[in-house]
Amino acid sequence: MRIQADLHVHTVASGHAFSTVAEIAAAARMTGLRAVGLADHGPALPGGPHPYHFSAMRFLPRVMNGIRILRGVEANLVGPKGELDMPSPLLDRLDYALVGFHDGCGLKPASIRKNTRALVAAMAEPRVRILAHPGNPAFPVDPAELVEAATAHRVAVEINNASFTLARSGSEEPCRRLAAEVARQGGWVCLSSDAHVAVDVGRVDRAWAVAREAGVRPDQVINRTLEGLLRFLGLPAT
Repeated sequence: MRIQADLHVHTVASGHAFSTVAEIAAAARMTGLRAVGLADHGPALPGGPHPYHFSAMRFLPRVMNGIRILRGVEANLVGPKGELDMPSPLLDRLDYALVGFHDGCGLKPASIRKNTRALVAAMAEPRVRILAHPGNPAFPVDPAELVEAATAHRVAVEINNASFTLARSGSEEPCRRLAAEVARQGGWVCLSSDAHVAVDVGRVDRAWAVAREAGVRPDQVINRTLEGLLRFLGLPAT
């Protein structure tokens, strides 16, 4: 699997990542990508950027070093009813949002039922197009219910490469179950690097191995081609 866009990449603005936008674009070009999505953490995460950072993304060029730059955010769930740390007017200025659970953002791990309901509720926000690492074992969810809701809302389930290498130990089996539900229900996945340094941009080999073994087809991967991704996100081709 060769993806053409990596939609989960962090810049120095996240406070715990180490590469600039220019460095990320250069790495994306070297990797053979056509687009990269900047998805710095929402402001509720300790060390995260101020909300104005996301408004100021309008200053970024749409193309850098031959790479299309997509403006996103990894928003944090901060309430049990799907409340996010990004207001809708600010989300409306972005191309897309990932949403997920993170420790230290006000919402603590709960039961499978409550965790699932929180994520499902967050999908009511139109800019939420991807569920960030929903296989995180610290916040267990009901795979069938979550994928059913994601498919109905046309939201992709992320299979996150970093979950199998550097973060969220124990994610492989929950991710496998989610991917199997996507395959069974005809939904979508997003293969992401979750890169916090430019050298990792575009790395999704472990994520694709898990998705493929669970039965996910290449045409269910939203970022397999740039054209398909832009259609999925409802963005213009140019």
